[in-house]
Amino acid sequence: MQTPPFQLARTNAHGHRDACCQPTEADLRTSRRRARLAELDSHLHCSVIGTCLSTGELRKLVPKFTDLDRYHASDLEIHHAAVELAIAGGAGAKALNKALDERYSGAIRRFEAARDSEALLDLWNEALKSGDIPPAYWAVMSHPHASIEVRQSAFGELHMLSHLVGAANRADIRRLVALEEENQTLRDKIERQQARLLELSAERDASVRQSGEHALQLAALAERKPDLSTAELEAEVERLRAKVDDGERRLALHTSRREAAEQRTQQDEEQTRALRNKLGEAQALLKIVQAECAALERATLDAAAQPDGQPDARRRAVEWLNGKRIVYVGGRPNSNAVLKSLVEAAGGELNVHDGGIEDRKGLLAAALPNADVVLFPVDCIDHDSMNMLKRVCERHGVEYAPLRTASVASFVEFVARLNASAQAARTGSPPPSAFCLRHG
Repeated sequence: MQTPPFQLARTNAHGHRDACCQPTEADLRTSRRRARLAELDSHLHCSVIGTCLSTGELRKLVPKFTDLDRYHASDLEIHHAAVELAIAGGAGAKALNKALDERYSGAIRRFEAARDSEALLDLWNEALKSGDIPPAYWAVMSHPHASIEVRQSAFGELHMLSHLVGAANRADIRRLVALEEENQTLRDKIERQQARLLELSAERDASVRQSGEHALQLAALAERKPDLSTAELEAEVERLRAKVDDGERRLALHTSRREAAEQRTQQDEEQTRALRNKLGEAQALLKIVQAECAALERATLDAAAQPDGQPDARRRAVEWLNGKRIVYVGGRPNSNAVLKSLVEAAGGELNVHDGGIEDRKGLLAAALPNADVVLFPVDCIDHDSMNMLKRVCERHGVEYAPLRTASVASFVEFVARLNASAQAARTGSPPPSAFCLRHG
């Protein structure tokens, strides 16, 4: 794997790896215990906690060691707090480690059969093929024979799987129309079932009335025909009893059908609620993507409106960038180059820092105080760099803002909102609402 998103282990003069990444051979001979969560490299904590522990488990565990409210804190805040507990060690890291060991005890026992790195990688590859990734990931990361190469391999494969999941989310938007049609179909089905329930209830009431009438007929017959023989009376009574029994059987049948229809209706209502929730999430994501596409399209149309291709028309779409100094942390190399060209064409300055993968983090702390604004995409930055950004910016009074993705569209949409706010401030009219469903 080339250039992993966490620091590689360094070797000293004696050929040993750093203690934070790999124990020495002497340690392995004296103790073959599993690695604890706090002993792993800090860059691995995010993937371990995000993959192996659900949000519900973290909401029960993290508030015991932090001041977060388990009911009002967002999923991202809970996840950040869990990663910080793992990095800090202590009681919180021990509780997280215990939860992982208890939940994946079966996988840990299965991976104990591996006595070297090759056998461990074979078990990991089998888990990848079967799709049972969270138990195998924790068992590999904490295994006593897991070398830095094994952990890098597992982390890299898990990282690529996360990209595949992101691509699948984009397909959900295309299924939005199908979900709406399915939702309408379920509504029609529920209405038909409710009408059927009313019919069954009417039939049941009619059966009850018929049984009552038969009983009255039996009593009247006994009063009207005192001169009939005993055998005839008994035959008439048996006939009427048979009618009553038949009515009761029909009533029981209709009652069972009604109860079954009610259960099916309840299941359909629960399925409809789940589909409505999925539809709401897809619509929210669609609005965010549409806003970014609209901002990028406006910038492109402004640039195309100038026939000779001069940069003045392009500056109108990003007027706010003129004379501004922006620090951009994280992102991808290809999109970062486009952003730098865009800002410079608008008369601004963009300093890009990768968050500590290749650039030193000390340079990042020195560049922040002189910036007008600090931006970072939440999908391409590690937690350590994000926390350091917030602390330094708050200390020096520098504004910072997260971007939804590292794409050019997210950057242009953010600048468009700042342009709209600046124009509204000059004209005295209130700016339009720019509430983001993901970042607030």
